[in-house]
Amino acid sequence: MTKVRHVIGISGGKDSSALAIYLNDKYPGLSLEYYFCDTGKELKETYELISNLETRLGIQVQKLNSAQNSHINPFDHFLEIYGGFLPSSNARWCTKKLKLEPFEKFVADDPVISYVGIRGDEDREGYISKKSNIQSIFPFRKNIWSEDVIQKILANNKIEIIAQFYKDLNLEDKSERILEVIHIPLSPNYLQSEKLNVLLDLGIKEFNKVTFRFIKEFTDYPLSKVDKFPLVDNEDIKIREDIFTLLRDSGVGVPKYYDQKEFQVNAKKGSYARSRSGCFFCFFQQKIEWVWLYEQHPEMFTKAMEYEKEGYSWMDNERLEELIQPERIEQIKEDYLIKQSKNKGKSAYLVDIIEDAEGEGCAACFI
Repeated sequence: MTKVRHVIGISGGKDSSALAIYLNDKYPGLSLEYYFCDTGKELKETYELISNLETRLGIQVQKLNSAQNSHINPFDHFLEIYGGFLPSSNARWCTKKLKLEPFEKFVADDPVISYVGIRGDEDREGYISKKSNIQSIFPFRKNIWSEDVIQKILANNKIEIIAQFYKDLNLEDKSERILEVIHIPLSPNYLQSEKLNVLLDLGIKEFNKVTFRFIKEFTDYPLSKVDKFPLVDNEDIKIREDIFTLLRDSGVGVPKYYDQKEFQVNAKKGSYARSRSGCFFCFFQQKIEWVWLYEQHPEMFTKAMEYEKEGYSWMDNERLEELIQPERIEQIKEDYLIKQSKNKGKSAYLVDIIEDAEGEGCAACFI
C-alpha cells in the first residue's frame, strides 16, 4: 500500500495541543508528524506550550517558516510584499501565506491524513483542503468525517450500496432500524445532518466501518490507501471541559493566556483572558482582548500599534491609539461586564461555549 502520512498542526491553542496528547497516547501506531506554522508574531506562551508538548510527548514539532530565506520574520516579509496593507477579515492574506501555503508545501503531493482538534461541542467544520491528497479527520467529534465525505456516502444514489455494507456487518437487533433510515432519501424535509445524526445515534462504530469501506472501494481519498484505520473504533467525544482536564492531567498545562485576569472599573470587578492562539495582533480579537493585550503585554500592543502607521488599521471602525484612551478602555470594560451579566442566567458551560465561538477567528489558523 502507498505510504500515507499522518499529520497534526499545533496552533498553540488548547484544542490542537490536547489532540496531540490524545492521539499520541491512544494511537501510538499512527506515526504522527507534528508541525507548527510560525508567523513570527506569536505570544511567548505559544512557544512555551510547544516546548512543553515536545518534552511531554518526546517529539519534535516541525516549525514551518513561509519566508525561510528572508532576512525578516514571515509576517513582516509578506507585509512588505503587500505594501504595508494589513490583513483583515475581508483580506486574509496572512492565513494564505503564513498558514495554508507552508502547510501544503510541507505535505507536498503525499497522501495525508490531517487531524483537526474541533471538539464535540462545536458547530463548525474547520478548514478542508482543496487538494485531493489531504483528508481531514476530527477525532474529538461524534462524526469524525469531513463534510465532503458525508455528502458522498449519504447521497441518494448510494443508498443501496450503503444498505448492503450495513447488512454485511450482521447487526441483528439494530439492522431493521438502520436499514429503514438508510432508505429514507434526502430531501428538503429530511436533511443530511438529520440522517447523519440518526445513524450515529444507532452506532458510531458501525457508521465508521461502513464509511471506511466506502472510502476504500469508491474514492481516492488518502484513507483508501491504508489497510486499517484505528479511529474507526473511536467513540470518544471530547468537549471543552475534557480538553482542559486532558491538558492539566498530562503535565503540559493550559496555555497561560487562558488564565483569567481580574480588573476593576467604576467600583465593579470583572475578569478577562485571551480566547485564541495565533498572532498577538489577530484582527479577529474582541475589543476586550485588545485591552487585555494592552494591559498584560504592553510591549506587544505597542508593536501592533506601530503597524497602523502606514495608514492601515487592524479594525475597520477604530485605531489602536483610540482604543487605549482611558475613557474608551473604561467603556469597553463596562460593555464586557454588561455582556457577562447577561450570561449569568446561563450555565457556566454554555457561556464557555459562547465565548469560544466568538474567539474562533479564522478556522484555517487552527488546522
